[in-house]
Amino acid sequence: MIPSLLQRSSRATVIGYAVVLIAIIAITDWRVEINATLGFLYIFPMILLGTSLNWWQVAAAALFCTALSDRLDPFPMEMELARDALIFLTLLVTGLLSLSLTKSYRREKEVLAVQRAAEDQLKFLIDTSPAAILTMTATGEILLGNPAAHRLLGVDGSLSGRKIVRYIPALGSIPFGADTNTFRTQMQTRGQRDDGEIFLADIFFSTYSTPAGPRLAAMVVDTSEHLREREEIGLQQLLAGSRILVAAVSHEIRNVCGAIGVMHENLVRKGSLRGDQDFEALGSLVDTLSKIASLELKRSVGSYDPTSVELSEVLADFRIVLKQMCDETDIQLRWNVPEKLGWVHADRHSLMQVLLNLAKNSQRALESVHHKVIDVSATPRAAGVVSIRFTDSGPGVPADQKLFQPLQKGADATGLGLYLSRAFLRSFRGELRHDARHSGCSFVLELASATETRQGEDATPTSLAAG
Repeated sequence: MIPSLLQRSSRATVIGYAVVLIAIIAITDWRVEINATLGFLYIFPMILLGTSLNWWQVAAAALFCTALSDRLDPFPMEMELARDALIFLTLLVTGLLSLSLTKSYRREKEVLAVQRAAEDQLKFLIDTSPAAILTMTATGEILLGNPAAHRLLGVDGSLSGRKIVRYIPALGSIPFGADTNTFRTQMQTRGQRDDGEIFLADIFFSTYSTPAGPRLAAMVVDTSEHLREREEIGLQQLLAGSRILVAAVSHEIRNVCGAIGVMHENLVRKGSLRGDQDFEALGSLVDTLSKIASLELKRSVGSYDPTSVELSEVLADFRIVLKQMCDETDIQLRWNVPEKLGWVHADRHSLMQVLLNLAKNSQRALESVHHKVIDVSATPRAAGVVSIRFTDSGPGVPADQKLFQPLQKGADATGLGLYLSRAFLRSFRGELRHDARHSGCSFVLELASATETRQGEDATPTSLAAG
């Protein structure tokens, strides 16, 4: 009765019904003479009033109905007080009970409305999600799959009732049930579409319990395109690094060949070896090797394709990697980099490799010291140059060690790290140098501003061209 009244009638209408009902009962009680009270009939209008009034209004209505019953249906004086008290309490309890039920109903209705809205939003999110979302039973049977799941797995019909091992075998081998632990994790595995096509998938899944048994929910993302892009970028970086290395080595070979050529010319001018066939052959070999080195250098430099990157974004990504590295080795990181540094002339991946190489070198240098600090700062400078200083509190570089030269004695691995790092920076008109004036070990990376480069492409800052 109460839910029907609340759904179909307004508050004023319900109060109007109650007033009419009170009037009918009062008139009946007044006109009909029987040896019984009709005051109990006021229970029905009190039920109606309890759905629309607050507690003190309900109490006032109960008192008013009791007064009507007392005036229109008199009892002997010795029974009047007890009868009035009984009628009042009955009407009051009835009205308050109706009020309580009404509040509970309205509260439940509001909760259900919120839940229904949340369910609608969640359903909309799942249906429009670009990621495939699946729910499965403990036996690997698919219960539900959103439209993205049908597209990912290439299924035209319904996924319900099919086995997940047919498409993603790794999900079918997850041990979960009533007696197993709850899983909330992720994995990368291979999947198979309905037509047999293989794809790489990142899967985020969790297990949960329901009255019908344990369930598994999984969100699947196709990362095949990311794999292809990652491998292509890796290949491009390998080719770019190879070209830079060849250019650097060719440059060194050309310098050596130039020195040998000078010595050869001196010997020719002296004339002591004139006519010697071996001496003349040596001169031809040196000249040919010099030409080959010059040719490789021109090809490598000519194949360079300049790019521009937002330096703040690159350093933000580097900070994430460096912070984790410092936390693992108890190194204090001091970061003093402005939020906006503008665009610089550089390749994003090559610049990141240079920064990571410096970080790895500092990590190894700080293993033997007690006070472990890495300081990274960046400042824009004049002439369109942005300077990045990378300093650690390690023992520093020995005075007799020649930096930026490969295959040095005592160097880690091949000793190519700093050599290639400087070659990378110079490939996009930057510079890497060691600053011996600072305590510890301090390297400075200098990058040309992309804005300055666009304004005058042929103008290279003096500080970058040095060395």
